[in-house]
Amino acid sequence: MNITVSYRLIDYVLWHHARHPVGGTGGWRGELTVWSVHGDGRRLRDGEVVAPDERLSWPLTIGLGVQHVAAMFSATVLVPALTGFPATTTLLFSGLGTLLFVVITRNRIPSYLGSSFAFVAPLVAAVNESPAAKLGGVLVAGLLLIGVGIAVKALGVRLLESVMPPVVTGAVVVIIGLSLVPNATDNFGEQPLIALVTVAVITGCTVVARGLLSRVSILAGVLAGWITAAVAGGIDPDKAERLGASAWLGLPELQSPQFRPTVILVVIPVVLVLVAENVGHVKAVAAVTGRNLDGSVGDALIANGLATALAGAGGGSGTTTYAENIGVMAATRVYSTATYVVAAAASVLLSLSPKFGALIDTVPAGVLGGASVLLYGMIALVGVRIWQENRVDFAEPVNLAVVAVAVAAGVGNLTVTLGGMTVDGIGWGSIAVVAAHPLLRWLRRRGRGGGSDLSARRPRG
Repeated sequence: MNITVSYRLIDYVLWHHARHPVGGTGGWRGELTVWSVHGDGRRLRDGEVVAPDERLSWPLTIGLGVQHVAAMFSATVLVPALTGFPATTTLLFSGLGTLLFVVITRNRIPSYLGSSFAFVAPLVAAVNESPAAKLGGVLVAGLLLIGVGIAVKALGVRLLESVMPPVVTGAVVVIIGLSLVPNATDNFGEQPLIALVTVAVITGCTVVARGLLSRVSILAGVLAGWITAAVAGGIDPDKAERLGASAWLGLPELQSPQFRPTVILVVIPVVLVLVAENVGHVKAVAAVTGRNLDGSVGDALIANGLATALAGAGGGSGTTTYAENIGVMAATRVYSTATYVVAAAASVLLSLSPKFGALIDTVPAGVLGGASVLLYGMIALVGVRIWQENRVDFAEPVNLAVVAVAVAAGVGNLTVTLGGMTVDGIGWGSIAVVAAHPLLRWLRRRGRGGGSDLSARRPRG
C-alpha cells in the first residue's frame, strides 16, 4: 500500500466514523468533526486561515506537526527533569493525552497537552515521598478535574466564575509560582556560570528573537546551558555513562500510584490552576480561531482531567493545554487539529527510546536552576496578570486580608503537622484563600446589613 492510498484510507475511516456514529442516529451535535482538505492542500494565500476541521496535504501537515513538537518539547521534558519522573513516560502520556483531548472535544479545540508546571512545586515539596505517592496525587488531581468538567458541562461555564473568582485563582497561581523559588536559586548556585548562560539565552530569545525562535526560547536556553556544561565538564559522569549504555529502542518505564493524604492535600490546589489554565486557553483558542467555544469548556476540562489521571496511573507528569502551541497557531494561522494528532504521534514515538530518556537525565543542575528561576517567576506573574485583567480591588479588606495571609503562608512555606499528617505552605496558602475568601465575604456582607453598602462598590473577584 503506497503513502497516498494510506492517507486516503485514514480520511475515509474518520469520515465514515462521523457519518455513522456507534449506537445512534442522532444529529451532528455530539459527533466527531473530521478534516476536509483546505483548498488544494498545498498553497495558502497571505492571511488565509486553515480551520480546526480542515487540513493541508499530509506532508505539509506533518511538517506543521513537527513545529508543534518543537514548541512544546522543552517545557514538556523539563517538568519531569524537575520532578524526577521519567521523560519518556511523560512524553508517552503527553501524546496519548493529546489524542484523547482531540477525540473528546470532537476536533473543535486545537490544543496540545504538555506537562503542567503547576505540579512542579507541590511534587518537589513532597521530596520525602516516593514517586508512587506523587503519582497518586497526580491521579487524584486528574479525577477532581474530571468532576469539575462534568459540573461545568451540566451547569455552564459561569459556575467557575462564581466558585473561583479571579482573586482566588490569581492567589493560588502566585503561591505555586513563588513557593519553590528557593529550590531554583539553590540549583542556580551549584553551577552559576551554566545557569547564567541558560537564563540569558532564554531571556534574549524571548525578548529579541522573532518567529519560531522566540517560541522555543526555553529549548534554546536549555541547549545553550547544556552545551556549556558539556564543554566545562559540568555533566555528571555517571549519568553520561548511563547514556552510553542505554538502548535505542524500548518501552517507557511504567509505575503504579500509591495514595498518601499528605501528598494529595498538597497537590489538590493544582486543580484550581488547571481549571484556570484550561478555561483561559480555550478562550485564547476561541480568540485566534474566531469561534465561540464556551460550550466546549466542560469537554476540555474532562479531557485534560482524563489525560492527567491516565498519566498518574502509569508514571507520567500531569498535563495541561499549552500556550506555546496556541502562539504557533496565531503565527501560522493554521488551526488544524490534524497537526496536533501528528505532534501527539511524534511524542509517542520519542517515548519508545530509552537513550532519549537517559539523554534528558543528563541535564545539569545549573541548567535546571537557570530555567526554573525564570519559569517560577513567570508563573507567579501569571497570577498577578489574572488580578490586573479582572481589576481585583485590593482596597477591599476581604481581598487584601485573605491574599496577604495566603501568599505569606505559601511563600514562607508554613509547615504544620496535624495528626501525623504534614501540610506545607502551598497547601495552607491555597486552603486559606479558597476557604476563607467566601466565608469572610459572607460575614462582611452580613455585617453591612445584608449587603446594601456592598452593592455600591463591588470588587471583581
